[in-house]
Amino acid sequence: MKKVLLIGKNGQLGSQLAKDASVFGLEMFPFDKEELNITDFAKVKENIEKIKPDIVINTAAYQVISLCEQNPLAAMAVNFIAVANLARICKEHHSMFVTYSSDYVFDGTKGSPNGEDDAPSPLQMYGLSKLAGEYAALQVHPDGAFVIRTCGIYGGKKGSPEKGNFVLNIMKEAQDKPAPAKASAGEEVIEVSCEQIVSPTYAVDLSRSTLQLITGGANPGIYHLVNEGVCSWYEFAKEIFTLANIDKELKPKDRSGQGFADSINRPIFSALKNTKAKALGIQLPSWKEGLSTYFNFLKE
Repeated sequence: MKKVLLIGKNGQLGSQLAKDASVFGLEMFPFDKEELNITDFAKVKENIEKIKPDIVINTAAYQVISLCEQNPLAAMAVNFIAVANLARICKEHHSMFVTYSSDYVFDGTKGSPNGEDDAPSPLQMYGLSKLAGEYAALQVHPDGAFVIRTCGIYGGKKGSPEKGNFVLNIMKEAQDKPAPAKASAGEEVIEVSCEQIVSPTYAVDLSRSTLQLITGGANPGIYHLVNEGVCSWYEFAKEIFTLANIDKELKPKDRSGQGFADSINRPIFSALKNTKAKALGIQLPSWKEGLSTYFNFLKE
């Protein structure tokens, strides 16, 4: 049984990877941020030398977009420097290294889903720091590094410890809105971006496709793993309201050219295309199927 050292066990993805590992014949050694901070190079090296994992999976990230703009050195420390250090240690110990990246490495100007071979061009510090981490992993450990780009992850009963997730947050926003009969004009309306096109991805589908990829003999490199199909955040929210039987009013909001509330540049069309994994027989369900499965989980 291969041993896996997992960094970020409490996140939406990390917690699911820990659950799924045994199904793929893997013995998981999971760590949270308090147990193993990715920026603590000495402690990371100590644990890898102690456990001698066949695979190291990094799900940790400095991922709140606004905080990356405010703290670029912190973003680079987690998303770039720590990833480079991990890749170096993994190479020294002949361990496979798996790390995750983002649709935000692209500028969104292509107008259709980006594939693995499309040229990155990040618009903000978060995307820049994630792209730097990609380059570091692949350059330092070219024979053993997997960079998995994904988009709009959601999962777990509470979502991400830092920011929940879109599904839970939009349902909470709807719950907090007054009923139409008691609301002032426009007060009951929920506005959602309709210009940004994405590939929302359920953490369970991402976890299982990741483990299928890395245990199936795939070559190292960049892979896109997202639920199939594309939608705007508004269309995604509409589907959430349908599944949750929420009767509040949703209003599409086109913020093209207006900037976002925090004035951070984001890619307008950041959906990703699974090309390389699909060629290996790894295909994720559609985003609607993923969302429906998530609602079944939330009802349990």
